Amino acid sequence: MRTILKLEGRLTGPWLEELRTCWQEAGAETQQVGVVLNEVIFIDEAGRKLLADMHRQGVELTAAGCMTKAIIEEIIRGEGI
Repeated sequence: MRTILKLEGRLTGPWLEELRTCWQEAGAETQQVGVVLNEVIFIDEAGRKLLADMHRQGVELTAAGCMTKAIIEEIIRGEGI
C-alpha cells in the first residue's frame, strides 16, 4: 500500500510539524509514502531540510512548478541542504 500526501500553500512554520506528524503516521501504516508538492508556492529553509530528511528515508517527492522542481532536484542531488 502507498500513501500520498498532497501539499499546498506554504511549507513553513507550524505546517512543518504538521507534515512531520502526517508523514510519521503514514509511515507507520504503509511502507511507501509520496509527497506531491504541485500546489506549494513557498518552501523555507526548514521546509527544505524536512523534505531532505523525508527523501533520505525513502519518501518520493514530486512537483509541477519550476522552483519547486528545482528544490527537489537539489534535495535529490544532496546540494544546498
